[in-house]
Amino acid sequence: MNSFTFATTKSIINESGALQRIGEICRNQHISRPLIVTDPGIVSIGLLDKLEAALKAADMPYHSFTDIVADPPESIVLAALEQAKTEQVDAVIGFGGGSSMDTAKLVALMAKSGETLEQIYGVEQAKGQRLPLIQIPTTAGTGSEVTAVAIVTTGETTKTGVVAPQLLPDVALLDAELTLGLPPHITAATGIDAMVHAIEAYTSIHKKNTYSDMLAREALCLMSTHIEQATHNGTNLEARQAMLLGACLAGQAFANAPVAAVHALAYPLGGHFHIPHGLSNSLVLPHVLRFNAEAASERYAELADVILGANAQGDALQKTQLLINYLEDLITKLKIPARLRDMDIEEKDLPMLAGDAMLQQRLLINNPREVSESDALAIYQAAY
Repeated sequence: MNSFTFATTKSIINESGALQRIGEICRNQHISRPLIVTDPGIVSIGLLDKLEAALKAADMPYHSFTDIVADPPESIVLAALEQAKTEQVDAVIGFGGGSSMDTAKLVALMAKSGETLEQIYGVEQAKGQRLPLIQIPTTAGTGSEVTAVAIVTTGETTKTGVVAPQLLPDVALLDAELTLGLPPHITAATGIDAMVHAIEAYTSIHKKNTYSDMLAREALCLMSTHIEQATHNGTNLEARQAMLLGACLAGQAFANAPVAAVHALAYPLGGHFHIPHGLSNSLVLPHVLRFNAEAASERYAELADVILGANAQGDALQKTQLLINYLEDLITKLKIPARLRDMDIEEKDLPMLAGDAMLQQRLLINNPREVSESDALAIYQAAY
């Protein structure tokens, strides 16, 4: 058994309707004046109203920053930080998808530590402490509520990460009632994203451990059972809650056993073509698994057993193919685009994407099979 350290969010509340108790939850964390960090979409569909009403009912003053955009640039993070300082808040609540929660982490840290983004970029560069932090996901996908990572857009096509234990929140609140209005295509793409987190954590060659394996298996069991219902029957609260929990478990898994080539090849798709992260992962997922099959078939076979049960027959390679077949069929059933050509990407763009994927060495080193630039190009060609 390998030695390992496992770290995660201090408290996880998995309860439909738990948002109504946000005042009590805040006071338990000694919070009296939080800043909510969210995006205009959350405002437009009325979800922010629910959070604000719950805080008002608890007689808790608060402030809201509502300008988060997908893949937030430094300017947005700094604007949220400025509001936190101006209003002298004593905590931060991330409310929304990964972009809102990532920004909330950074604001909570910098508002207390006084550090700049430039000082904390990279792995464990942050030295100071953060304000109390609560994360409330409204999609079942990123797992940001239980990870010590925040991603910032730093250029036209480049992103930089902050990885620090201080970014792990105090509380993750999983309330499926907040996901009931999520459109099918977002439910599907974010769900596949979470499944990728579990698959890559289970097959990561660095830091894979007993806890991450257990979490990845349970996450895949929950999500494979419920993703179609959550997508096609979005009012099914049981399916929605199961997806939220599955995404959280997958987030805990990959926060401790990091992701690999699927994510490395997905990032350039988002950077150059602004394809949402979950969809980017979905587009390359089956093709990366095929590439990895000769090196990871034993582990893929174990995941096939989890998802397919008695229908997973044959040796490790045969089970691996059944797993790939299942994922391709699932992507079709969820009505997610399956080819790069469907995303207005031209074949002449593929070498550029392959070159950019090779810049993601922090991810590629976790892959069960070494990936060269020519390998990356071949995977993109297969996905095209």
